[in-house]
Amino acid sequence: MFILDWLRTAVSWVLVQFHSVFGSFLDPAGGWSWVLSIVGLVVVIRILLIPVFVKQIKAQRGMQLIQPQIKEMQKKYAGDRERQSQEMMKIYKETGTNPLSSCLPILLQMPIFFALFSVLQGIATNTKEGVFNWPQYALLFEQAREANIFGVPITATFLGADETPNPLNTRILTVILILCMTATTFLTQRQLIVKNTAPDNPMVKQQKIMLYVFPLIFMVGGVNFPVGVLVYWFTTNLWSMAQQFYVIRNNPQPGTPAYDALEARKAEKDARKAVRRGEVASVEEALKPEVPEPPKRAQPKRQPRSKRPTNTNKKSGGGSSNKKSTTSGKNSANRKSK
Repeated sequence: MFILDWLRTAVSWVLVQFHSVFGSFLDPAGGWSWVLSIVGLVVVIRILLIPVFVKQIKAQRGMQLIQPQIKEMQKKYAGDRERQSQEMMKIYKETGTNPLSSCLPILLQMPIFFALFSVLQGIATNTKEGVFNWPQYALLFEQAREANIFGVPITATFLGADETPNPLNTRILTVILILCMTATTFLTQRQLIVKNTAPDNPMVKQQKIMLYVFPLIFMVGGVNFPVGVLVYWFTTNLWSMAQQFYVIRNNPQPGTPAYDALEARKAEKDARKAVRRGEVASVEEALKPEVPEPPKRAQPKRQPRSKRPTNTNKKSGGGSSNKKSTTSGKNSANRKSK
């Protein structure tokens, strides 16, 4: 296949260039110069994949933003799977969201992974791949065949341990590298789910499946991987963890635990600035939530004296004098009649 042949040439060329650098101060025929060359290959590949990683982050954000639309659509067309699929594709098209974009980094690395596997397998079986077919690299090919770390050839596998000079060392080293590769794969996926995924995101179930499926695949398949390939995948997992940690910490998705942690750090930073300006006595005081004052009970408005209603019955004048005059008039009329 032309693409895989081209990748074998590119991968082996990068390895040779890094080996020329590390071989200048390390043993060129030693395994560590080749191991560090594989690490250098990882660095080059991951730098080239940074634009794809940025696209992955944008895709994850887009999927988070359209979740309310997807939930509403699923309720509207509950029981109609075909219509749900049509409407979901319509939402993806209208919003420019592609769920496969979140898998691009690992998908694009797979051909490179197979190319490196083929090159190292060729070294183990004395089959020249890539630039090792070029006459000027014939000596390097022989050095790579003899290269080993801790007495284990970099082309050795767990299943092929009996064919190595020290089978026990080979099994121990390959098992350690398989466990490291599996653990870092699991932790990278878990970091994404726990810190940068909203709890109500329906994609969580799919991500949890990947959380356990991918490490299981690597653990089972790892027994066939050469030591150099195990080093490659372990190193790229460490890069992914560090890169993902930086993005999640500084640019998390809204509504996630990482976003809440970022807001808390910003509040603490503002509180420290307030302390330096002398606005508050301590950071704890600045971060203390403000307790709202209870609402005051409305007091009735008191009217001025001039506008107060008067009670004429209580005045000492009019009412009593009228009663007296009426009584005296009745008494005088009675005396006259007698």
